[in-house]
Amino acid sequence: MKFKNVLLSILCIFVFALTACSSNTNGKEEGSGKLKVVTTYSIIYDMVKQIGGDKVEIHSLVPIGANPHEYDPLPKDVMKMTDADMVFYNGLNLEEGGAWFKKLLKTANKSEKDAPVYKVSEGVEAIYLETKGLEKEPDPHAWMNIKNGMVYAENVKKALIKEDPKNKEFYTKNADKYVADLQKLHDETVNRMHQIPEEKRFLISSEGAFKYFGKAYDMKTGYIWEINSENQGTPDQIRDVVSVIQTNKVPALFVETSVDRRSMETVSKETNVPIAGTIFTDSLGKSGEDGDTYLKMMKWNIDTIINGLQK
Repeated sequence: MKFKNVLLSILCIFVFALTACSSNTNGKEEGSGKLKVVTTYSIIYDMVKQIGGDKVEIHSLVPIGANPHEYDPLPKDVMKMTDADMVFYNGLNLEEGGAWFKKLLKTANKSEKDAPVYKVSEGVEAIYLETKGLEKEPDPHAWMNIKNGMVYAENVKKALIKEDPKNKEFYTKNADKYVADLQKLHDETVNRMHQIPEEKRFLISSEGAFKYFGKAYDMKTGYIWEINSENQGTPDQIRDVVSVIQTNKVPALFVETSVDRRSMETVSKETNVPIAGTIFTDSLGKSGEDGDTYLKMMKWNIDTIINGLQK
C-alpha cells in the first residue's frame, strides 16, 4: 500500500507539472465553452447534471458503486481537478475523513479559500455519529433526507450562477423544476411512511447511513456498523444488531449496493429475518439501470423499504 501511494504521488506530480505548463488553464475559455466541473461522487454528479445541463462538462472522481469514504485518485483525476473551473464535494467528513480529497486538492493547487471549491451540504443541520470516540464527527449521509437533497441542489445552483452568471436564468429554471420534483417525492414519502404501523417502522441496514432518512420520515434505524471503515461486520457488531432486531421484532432487513452483503446475510440467518431488498446509499446505480439518478435512487429506496416493511 505504501508503494502504491508513493507511485501515485509521483504520477500525480508529473501530471500536474504537465498540466501546469499549459498555456491556458481556464477550461471555459477553450474548446466547448462549457464549465469544466469535478464532483467527488455520483450523487453530486447527477445533481450538477440536472441543473447544469449542456452548460457543464462533468467528471466524477469516485466511480459508481465505489466507496467515497476512501478513494485512491488516479492520474486522470489530478488532470481533471487541475483543469476544473469548479469542484463540488459533499463535506460533513465524507471525503475529508480519509484525507484523500484534501491531498488531491493540494496536488491540483486548489483550495476553498482561493479557488471555486464548493461544499454542497452547506446549510444542512448535521447529525453526529453515535460510536464511542466519534461523537463529535458528523454523519456525512445528509442526502438521504430529500429535504437536504433540495439544499444541495440550491447550493449547486448558486455556485453555477456565481461562476457563470450569464446563464443564471438557465440554471434557475432547471433548479426550480428539480427542487419541485424532490419536494413532491418528499411529501409523498411522508404520507406513505405513516401508512406503515409505527412498530414496523424500523430500518436495519449494513452501514448506519439512514439516520437522516429516519429522522425525516419518522422511522427508527439500526445498523451493523455505523460508518464504512476497516472494521465492518465484526462479531460484536453482528451480536449487537441481532439483539436489536430480536428485541424490536424487526420484520425485514436491507442491504446496500455499495457494501459486501455477506454480513447482512449472516444477520439474516441468525435472526431468521429476510433481506427484503437492496437499496442505494453512497452511490447511484449504473447508467440505464435502477437508481441511476438521485431522484430515481431515492424513489427506489422508498418503494423497496415500504414494500419490505409492510409484508
